Amino acid sequence: MEMITIGALSARSGVAPSALRFYETQGLIHSQRSSGGQRRYSRETLRRVAFVRVAQQVGLSLEEIREALASLPDSRTPTEKDWARLSASWRPRIDAQIRMLEGLRDRLDGCIGCGCLSLRACKLLNPGDRAGSRGPGPRHLLEAD
Repeated sequence: MEMITIGALSARSGVAPSALRFYETQGLIHSQRSSGGQRRYSRETLRRVAFVRVAQQVGLSLEEIREALASLPDSRTPTEKDWARLSASWRPRIDAQIRMLEGLRDRLDGCIGCGCLSLRACKLLNPGDRAGSRGPGPRHLLEAD
C-alpha cells in the first residue's frame, strides 16, 4: 500500500496539516508512523478527507461525519456502493436543510425587496417578544408563519 506524508496529503487535499491532525484526533482519518515517528497516510485517506470537507460544507456535524466514516471499511477502499449507501442515508437531512435555506432566502428577499424600511410594516417586527414563546433564535426566519 502506497503511503504519503502529511505534507503530500495536505497539498493534494487542500486541507492544512493542522486540520489533518485535528481530523486524526477526532477519529475521522488514521495514520501510521514511520520509523522516524512521522505520520504516513494511505492514499485512500484522500477520499476520506474529501468526504469530510464536503460533509462540513453541507453543514453536517463532526459527530455525523464520524458515524458515517465509521460505517465504511478500514481494510479496503470504499466502493461506489459504500458511498451510495452513505449518501442515501444523508439525503433526507440534506433535503431538509435545502428547504430551510430556500425558505430563509425567500423570506429575506421579501423583506429586503419590499423597500419599506419601516419597522411598523416589517415582518420581522416582534413587539413584546411574541416570537420568543416559540423558542430561541430568529423565529420569523427559521420557521414558516
